Amino acid sequence: MVTSFGFAAPRLVPSGPSTDNEGQTNLSSTINYEKMIKILNDIERTSKGTVEVFTLDEYGKSEQGRSLYVAKVGEGDTKVWVQASIHGDEQLVSEAVLDVLKTLGSNGAKDVQTILDNVTIYAIPMYNPDGIEMNTRSTMLIDQDTGEPLLDQDGDPRYIDLNRDWKVDLMGEGFGFVASESRALYEFWTEVKPDFALDMHHQGIKEMPDSNKSVSFSLGISLAPNGPTLPGLKDGEYNDLTRQLQSYVYDDIKDYGYSHIDRYVIGGEDKYEIDIVGGVVSAMMLGINYDNLNEEGHSCPAVFFETKGNTRDGNLGQRANGYLTKQNYHALKSFLYGIASEEVYHVNPDSWEEIPRHPIIGYFTDYAGVIVIE
Repeated sequence: MVTSFGFAAPRLVPSGPSTDNEGQTNLSSTINYEKMIKILNDIERTSKGTVEVFTLDEYGKSEQGRSLYVAKVGEGDTKVWVQASIHGDEQLVSEAVLDVLKTLGSNGAKDVQTILDNVTIYAIPMYNPDGIEMNTRSTMLIDQDTGEPLLDQDGDPRYIDLNRDWKVDLMGEGFGFVASESRALYEFWTEVKPDFALDMHHQGIKEMPDSNKSVSFSLGISLAPNGPTLPGLKDGEYNDLTRQLQSYVYDDIKDYGYSHIDRYVIGGEDKYEIDIVGGVVSAMMLGINYDNLNEEGHSCPAVFFETKGNTRDGNLGQRANGYLTKQNYHALKSFLYGIASEEVYHVNPDSWEEIPRHPIIGYFTDYAGVIVIE
């Protein structure tokens, strides 16, 4: 099984649009880099100053020289970091972020105003623009002196999973940061110092724990709640907050449309919760310090969403695109409102156990292999 958190080898060749006569994904109907820029500029213009759009050029660009775009919206003291499409074949989540930004920039509804008044959002709709353009999960490394792809020992282009490039050890020390966009976004993160973070992904096709219905959406925490690592962070504060955040979203969207929502686990017959320190959101919770940019050890609770399918394999039917994007739209808006209204703090963290999940036998880690639950 290939999952967004990368426990199977990524497909390391650029792939073209997936199109056929059976309703499979047509990339002309999904987002690309130029469309994203145009939509962001339109949102900024029509919002009349509510949404501010800028690039991170002062920090760096993508490996292939594309600017990294950020949208800032809201005036609250609580800062929320939202990133999407860290994998280039996970594109509907970019559209959902843009749709939420459009709502925040032009809708005067009471819930929207609550968000704008109480949080400041830093949204990165397209973390991996090079991968988006190639329709590949990973991104290709470029020799910045020649502009040509860097090659591995076999003479093939080198690719890297950006969700594994904020590497961290268990002491919180950072290393890695091979890709230029990883360094740029990390440096910006250390300056923003967000209070919460959300990473939006796609995943493979899975079935619900109690039926053969296809999972449309999974709620994930990369350091397993009540697992080996998370309870020890901030005296258990993040162990509670991450569960509260995801439980709040679940309660809010579980009855939306044709959604079938579970907790994120991986594996074949045997299932595991993940407890990985090498993912970007894990690094945020661990307070990674790379190149002494985060000497004070800033950290924040962070969670991730997973929506079904991807554009690389062409397993997103066009008719499903709309409802999957709306599902992410509602989940993101719920996440932001729960923080802005402070309703998340009133959620019982143990309600996390009520979200459907396959039975697990242990934790899949990137530091000690599989840890079996006795």
